[in-house]
Amino acid sequence: MENVSAESRKVLIMSALAFTVCFAVWMLNGVLVTFLVEKDVYDWSPTQIGLLMGIPVLSGALFRLPVGILTDRFGGKPIFTLLLIICAIPLFIMSFMDSYWGFMLCSLAFGIVGSSFAVATTFTSVWYPIKWQGRALGIVGAGNAGAGITTLIAPTLLENITVGGEVIENWRWLPSFYGIALLIMAVLFFLIVKNKKPEQVSKTLSGLLQPLKQMRVWRFGLYYFLVFGCFVAFAQWLVPYFVNMYYTTLITAGILAAAFSVPSGLIRILGGWFSDKWGARKVMYWTLTSSMVISAMLIFPRMEIITPGAGVLAQKDGVVTFVSDSLISVDKKDYVLKSAGNVFDFSSTDKRVLIFPNKDSWHEPVVQVGDEVKKKEMLSKGTTRIYFQANMWVAAGLIILIGSIWGIGKAAVYKHIPDYFPGKVGVVGGMVGVLGGLGGFFGPIIFGYLLESTGFWTSSWIFMFFLSALCLFWMHSVVQKMMKKKEPELMRKFDNH
Repeated sequence: MENVSAESRKVLIMSALAFTVCFAVWMLNGVLVTFLVEKDVYDWSPTQIGLLMGIPVLSGALFRLPVGILTDRFGGKPIFTLLLIICAIPLFIMSFMDSYWGFMLCSLAFGIVGSSFAVATTFTSVWYPIKWQGRALGIVGAGNAGAGITTLIAPTLLENITVGGEVIENWRWLPSFYGIALLIMAVLFFLIVKNKKPEQVSKTLSGLLQPLKQMRVWRFGLYYFLVFGCFVAFAQWLVPYFVNMYYTTLITAGILAAAFSVPSGLIRILGGWFSDKWGARKVMYWTLTSSMVISAMLIFPRMEIITPGAGVLAQKDGVVTFVSDSLISVDKKDYVLKSAGNVFDFSSTDKRVLIFPNKDSWHEPVVQVGDEVKKKEMLSKGTTRIYFQANMWVAAGLIILIGSIWGIGKAAVYKHIPDYFPGKVGVVGGMVGVLGGLGGFFGPIIFGYLLESTGFWTSSWIFMFFLSALCLFWMHSVVQKMMKKKEPELMRKFDNH
């Protein structure tokens, strides 16, 4: 890379690797808690299970701001090293836990590892010039794929170390393995990289927090709530979604959920390149518009609608002389009907691949032999049935696509931060990360509330549609104001990136 030193590349590689390990640890409970409950080691309720999965996400999100501030003050090397060591300790303690509250406290503590993104992005950004920061931060953000690493490796590890569940107490080795991985990463990071701090950093806490008074920070946070927080939420939500919506097995649902999460993390690198080449603002326009369109396409559930259709009217006055399911005669005039017995049987559609809505219609006579009818009087009412299968493979393809689009959007959001807040990437990136992480915690709660209120699973996509529309509207409104009144020079500067 032009104007990029070997030390910069080294920092990028180590930051991306460390963040990948941290993200894998952050998602540990999703596999471990599920395994322990399925094997009847602990009798925890669904609510307790959900909290154990969500608590690490919450603590990791909340600590991004203070960790980002510390990184601005002291540099990434000491902060990242200490973070890795500190978060390894509760993992070792967790290996000895037997109570729910013990698990809860350990999860709260090791979940702080999720704040590593604030360190990785802040530390990397000070080593790279502006024109390379999109790509660099995109590579760092690809560490989100660590979620897929845990999903793929941890179940196999648990099966092997417990000998297929026969030596169940050996599950306690898994948290220790993850703790050892963090310690090894801490040693490597400390030995390999050099420290560096932003050139202009306020010496006071109030000075560091000054950027948080700007609405722009909160706007970036809302974008990240969508592209990162909701990504994390769906990474967990899609398993019960596919099981209940399409009656898949848990294994199939897990594979589809992994197909959603893994590409989204890796494609973040491409999002960084796009942001450098065309500008983060243009990439965000495309991301938010695509998110809104695909969410709208996913809203429609499997459904069957019965509605009045086209009836049969008498063409002239007369007396009804014959009535059957397929024919009505008025004097010498015959009217052919479509019998209800000849319509398509939708009960067999589960075995068919229907992409678009299908419809069929039939007639039901409303007159009897001997009735006198007038011209334009109804002889038979019409009924139409519309069936939409909401084909699983089409829906899965759209879900994987929107996950990848969000991955591109994640890089674009963080490309904005060093552009608008040079020297304060840590505090701003930390705050944006807090808001994004909260999306991962509150997302499943919102989805559950909508499911309970509406009764259908695709209600989560209604929320995504309106959230995407809100982000797009807010961004466009601000951009228009900047172009016309407030900051035309700033707009021209960033449009050229």
